[in-house]
Amino acid sequence: MYRPMLPPFGLERIETPAYVIDLGLLRRNLDLLARVQRESGCKVLLALKGYAVWSTFSFVRERLAGAAASSVAEAQLARETIGKEVHAYAPAYSDADITALASLVDHVVFNSVGQLNRYAPRLKQSGDGASGRGIEVGLRINPEHRETEFALYDPCAPGSRLGVPRAALPESLELLDGLHFHNLCEKNSDALERTLTHVEAQFAPFIERVNWVNFGGGHLVSRADYDIERLVRVITEFSSRWDRSSRRKQVYLEPGEAVGWETGWLVASVLDIVDYGQKIAILDTSATAHMPDVLEMPYRPRIIGAKDAGVKAHTYRLGGLTCLAGDVIGDYSFDEPLEIGSKVAFCDMAHYTIVKNTTFNGVRLPNIVTYEPEGDQLTVQRRFGYDDYRCRQS
Repeated sequence: MYRPMLPPFGLERIETPAYVIDLGLLRRNLDLLARVQRESGCKVLLALKGYAVWSTFSFVRERLAGAAASSVAEAQLARETIGKEVHAYAPAYSDADITALASLVDHVVFNSVGQLNRYAPRLKQSGDGASGRGIEVGLRINPEHRETEFALYDPCAPGSRLGVPRAALPESLELLDGLHFHNLCEKNSDALERTLTHVEAQFAPFIERVNWVNFGGGHLVSRADYDIERLVRVITEFSSRWDRSSRRKQVYLEPGEAVGWETGWLVASVLDIVDYGQKIAILDTSATAHMPDVLEMPYRPRIIGAKDAGVKAHTYRLGGLTCLAGDVIGDYSFDEPLEIGSKVAFCDMAHYTIVKNTTFNGVRLPNIVTYEPEGDQLTVQRRFGYDDYRCRQS
């Protein structure tokens, strides 16, 4: 269930384009995740692939157990700005990656038995690891159980490159400290409960021998209808079943979207209005460059004060600033006519937007702005310009 929220600040205060993150709403989400940790005994890691606005990481550091990285760059950012536990997973690693990760992380999860056998001995011999506890190694498994309806985000589809299916696992994996699975996207706790049934049925001998199991991401804990009590029960019951074995099982979750969910807006301005049989408002933002999931997923973002085409008095097609013909956000209607300089606020634009945006066409990236409700303070954390475009070329 989506809950569109009015920005607590006036749009006229925002220099556009800009992502604006409400720190009060961010703390709300982190407090919910901290509650899950406290009540279930699991550890929650911020998945940087979904949310990486490091100027806000003091709040993450206070509430969560650490971060999950999908690259050396993310691992370095996590080590420098969050500390605590840093876990890494990628579909494959190079020799250089392993060398760099050895000084940054506490856990490394491999995507294949081949990479596990190749690199785990090296990591085990590399010293104490970033936290002083030693580097632990894990393997991503594929439960072959589908829960997401979006093919783009389904790691359990036939032929998936992500995770090892049960039939491909050798019976002996002596170097293994933990298991990792991930098959959810914006799901409630019932989806996790169904998935665990498949995981435990297929991988019980391996669960028996490891120290920890990472349940991955996609747990949309901060959504209004999310069943937190069920999540806590699922985790505690799993722990109770397996803690009777030879080793206690630490459970990890690594949400990204749940951290940034409904905490921010992308505020844009109208640059031009044309009418070629349909009114088109061209904005100083872009679907393909600034909110690519609008085209990739695809989905229709909510806009404060707007409805579907024809519902309100004035309908416009909202177009982006790039020369891509398909850089169109959608058709929306408004109570009042748009004018050059009018501002629009797209909802829920903190997660999987800032981390995925691009400088395609040299279009300027939106500013990153934080809003502190305690004091009604807007702070521009970063302005982007020519150098940010130039440094990505050669």
